[in-house]
Amino acid sequence: MEIKSITPKGDLTWYVKWFSSIVILIGMVLTSVMMTPINLYFHLVGVVGWYIVGFMWHDRALMILNSAAAMIFLMGIVNYHFGGTYP
Repeated sequence: MEIKSITPKGDLTWYVKWFSSIVILIGMVLTSVMMTPINLYFHLVGVVGWYIVGFMWHDRALMILNSAAAMIFLMGIVNYHFGGTYP
């Protein structure tokens, strides 16, 4: 049984989604070795990229998830630079 992808290949969204996925994975690695706040910046770039993909695909679930994630990472960045204690 062959599984065929239904997402576009070779267009702008293909490049943005793969770039964003790799950036998010780098952010995860940086989180695992406790490199803050750089990990938050990587995550933020990745989820903004996925938000753009969701917008281009008219996919509300991707847009809602990644806009919420962007707000969470932005709050972490603001808290790190201007807030209270942060490890």
